[in-house]
Amino acid sequence: MLTKAEIQMIRSLGDKRGRQAEGLFVAEGAKLVTELVAGTLTGGALRVRRVCCTEEGLKQLQSGMEKTFATSKEVQIDMVSQKEMERISFLKTPSALLALVEVPRWRMPALKRDSDLALALDGVQDPGNMGTILRIADWFGIREVVCSEHTADCFNPKVVQATMGAIARVRVHYLPLTEWLAQAVQAGVPVYGTFLDGDTIYDAPLTTGGIVVMGSEGKGVSAQVAALVAHRLYIPSFPAGVPTSESLNVATATAIVCSEFRRRCL
Repeated sequence: MLTKAEIQMIRSLGDKRGRQAEGLFVAEGAKLVTELVAGTLTGGALRVRRVCCTEEGLKQLQSGMEKTFATSKEVQIDMVSQKEMERISFLKTPSALLALVEVPRWRMPALKRDSDLALALDGVQDPGNMGTILRIADWFGIREVVCSEHTADCFNPKVVQATMGAIARVRVHYLPLTEWLAQAVQAGVPVYGTFLDGDTIYDAPLTTGGIVVMGSEGKGVSAQVAALVAHRLYIPSFPAGVPTSESLNVATATAIVCSEFRRRCL
């Protein structure tokens, strides 16, 4: 059973200031929570501090963890009622499992000319887009995502849910993006970006590594960041010259760009 103070604390994690104050974020759902607990018990990148679960949730967790969970005391388990779960959940339909996970502090790898592919997000605001982009990065083996300070918080409950577990494998960094990209350019790292006046991505020369910049939903790549992009790419519509939508959703565009970069590696 949770106290009133504990419920208030968990609810505060829906706000960025609350997450910063507590150093925690919320993850919900049997698959995601089980995956995060398993990672905690096996030395994964993220650490689950406690799990709130209904009786059904405990069965799901025990089933997913098998014998490992039964013998572990590393994760605090709090049994809650369905009514309590409804009070602390950030989902319209609460799941049977909710985890409080420590916010990680990632160290940014050194910038090198031969570094692997990384994503840079310049002001992506929508939580669904943000979560989907992290899921895309995970799918294509991109482990570093660098965000401007105005990009959506990746530990927002909606973003975490949209990542479908990718939050455990993709490292997200928030820093002054123009300064970081300037350092990348100085280090000889190729910087790409998507623009309506760029070269068709299917014809443009691409490197196996580098940085791909994706802009915000409404404004695209900012002028300051655009000035540091050496390779401007364009995703063509089909067929050419036929009226179509004004632009692609940023998450969809990210998937196309990442797919083409990785296809060149095959």
